[in-house]
Amino acid sequence: MIHRRPPRRAAPAAARLPGLDSRLARRVMLPLGVVWLVGSLAAAAVGSYFAATVFDRALLDDALGLAAAVQQARGGDLQVTLTVDELRAVLFDQSESVVFALRRPDGTLVAGDARLQLPRRQPAAAFEFADLPLDEEPMRAVVLDRTQPQPFTLVVAQTMRYRGALLRRLLLYSTAPQVLLLVCLGVWLRRSIRLDLQPIAELQSALNRRNATDLQPLPVRAGTADVQSLVQSIDALMARLSDALRSQREFAGNVAHELRTPLAGIRALADYGLASSDPQQWREQLQGIALSQARASRLVDQLLAIALADEATGSLVLQPVALDELARRVLLRAMPQADAAGVDLGAQGLDEPAWVLGDEALIEGALQNLLDNALRYGRPPDGSPPQVTVGLQAQGGEVQLWVQDNGPGLAAASPQAAAAADTTRLLARWQQGGPGRALGEGAGLGLAIVSRYAALLQARLLTGPAQPGPGARLALVFRASAPPAV
Repeated sequence: MIHRRPPRRAAPAAARLPGLDSRLARRVMLPLGVVWLVGSLAAAAVGSYFAATVFDRALLDDALGLAAAVQQARGGDLQVTLTVDELRAVLFDQSESVVFALRRPDGTLVAGDARLQLPRRQPAAAFEFADLPLDEEPMRAVVLDRTQPQPFTLVVAQTMRYRGALLRRLLLYSTAPQVLLLVCLGVWLRRSIRLDLQPIAELQSALNRRNATDLQPLPVRAGTADVQSLVQSIDALMARLSDALRSQREFAGNVAHELRTPLAGIRALADYGLASSDPQQWREQLQGIALSQARASRLVDQLLAIALADEATGSLVLQPVALDELARRVLLRAMPQADAAGVDLGAQGLDEPAWVLGDEALIEGALQNLLDNALRYGRPPDGSPPQVTVGLQAQGGEVQLWVQDNGPGLAAASPQAAAAADTTRLLARWQQGGPGRALGEGAGLGLAIVSRYAALLQARLLTGPAQPGPGARLALVFRASAPPAV
């Protein structure tokens, strides 16, 4: 039997990427290392220059002292008027070997080491430093030209072993502490970055421990303003997700709760019709099923409207809307429903142009719900013909869109506090009732939709008695706007 080795899975991308602390340390230490290297080279160049200047000055002093001892002999030739001990004292150096050569203008040797040759130099220079090889050993030399007591050229050269060793020690003693300091700085910087990034690691750990339903704020300490902003942004995102999930759960629960009754009614009507053999009973049950289905469809539309309104929070952009044209369009669409319900549907002030800041779809949905609420429930209790009016009124920097009926109104014949309490309940979800409708009837979503749309549109929803006469008046107050530029 052949056993196949399972293929090795590639490591996650996060495992192959460098850590943020390592990257930050490299980003800081690399420029520091370059700066240190450039500084060390500059220090070496400066140290070498000044060290060479000091050695050259000492070599020049030896040459000047030796040149002062050159005199003209009785025979007219040149000679060095120093004894051997005196010459040894002038050329003495504890670490280097020093030699000299005294030559006539024609280059012949008067005294000194014949191996020391004259370098190429500028003729007009009184003295000049040069590097000369002597038996393949590099030498540092100074060349002097004198005319008294007669012209001669003096070359004094010195080995450079101690000079090179001194420069190497200077570089070592200057760079070693810098390297140690750089290493300590790197360790401290790496540790500091890790400490500063510890809240991010805690944030990752806290997120990894969370399940899909835990959207509470993160208990993470913030050591810097950046981490604090990140934690606040994540908490704000979790709050938005929590609101979205709550809206979804509420929507699902509302649908399940509210559709249970009409669906059960439809099932009961269907069972009753199937149990009967009378065609008239079938017709009555089918009519009841159609009414229940219409109510269920309207309820689903209202639930979807509330869900869409909740999702639109934070993403809605208000734009100029022609409120008069929109109101006329909605009014014309509501005419068949008003005729079927026997309601006198009228308009007031819709012939004047009115531009407001808002969203056309939301304003249309709010007006449709106000009209539907008035057409369904705004019926006078005394049996007189129902009347519903849609109007526009501009005042100052605001435009008021109102729907008025001649029904019993809000909390008729009750004190003002009771009317305010009824209004608060009417604007809440699932609080049934409306103008001309006793509390406890209806689905209770129409005015809740209007209230939610008003909040999204940055408008005010006003409720109160009709003007004049009995009934209720519900109005949306928008901010006026100039027409958009063409």
